[in-house]
Amino acid sequence: MRNSEFGITNEKFCISIIIEEQQMSNPVLEKSKAFALQTIKLYKYLAEEKHEYILSKQILRSGTSIGANIREATRGQTAPMFYSKMNISLGEAEETAYWLELIYESDYISKNQFESLYTDIDELIKLLVAITKNQKGGQNV
Repeated sequence: MRNSEFGITNEKFCISIIIEEQQMSNPVLEKSKAFALQTIKLYKYLAEEKHEYILSKQILRSGTSIGANIREATRGQTAPMFYSKMNISLGEAEETAYWLELIYESDYISKNQFESLYTDIDELIKLLVAITKNQKGGQNV
């Protein structure tokens, strides 16, 4: 157990600090959070400027869910839980790419806006595929 200046010697508390420190330097967590923030901006743009509410809500839900599931995966108590949450994140990322394609092909966003967002979601998908491909039910294949 670690001691602190506050007299805390709880092992669980120390472990949670270590996990939080690891999460701060986790590229997939960082990228998914940055993408979620981009998705929120896209939602605001679509709702306020284009008065589009259905597709914008769909992409907001799926685009922010990616990072939430990744974060939950990092807190998973077992390897199968981690694997399951990462697979859910991958599914949400694929869904987000679909909504993004529809929004672009419906002329709600420009080609430059689409390409910028699509590059980011494609990178997240590739990262998640790499993570889930090397796992099967939480065990290495």
